[in-house]
Amino acid sequence: MWEAGRVGTRIVVDFDACQSNAVCMSIAPDIFEVRDDGYLYVLDEHPAEARRRDVEEAVAACPTQAISIVEE
Repeated sequence: MWEAGRVGTRIVVDFDACQSNAVCMSIAPDIFEVRDDGYLYVLDEHPAEARRRDVEEAVAACPTQAISIVEE
């Protein structure tokens, strides 16, 4: 089970696969942002547990499967 904020658990983006289409940003704009430069930025690599559902939805909705949640 994913525990946001736990040491060693974070959001990871494969920027080679990412197309910066902003699907993740539309789901969780406080965590993901596509800026004017056309690149995706992760605003919070360790979001609060309360944001888990949205982060998991963003991972699932990514058309290129570029976003993942990893435990290190």
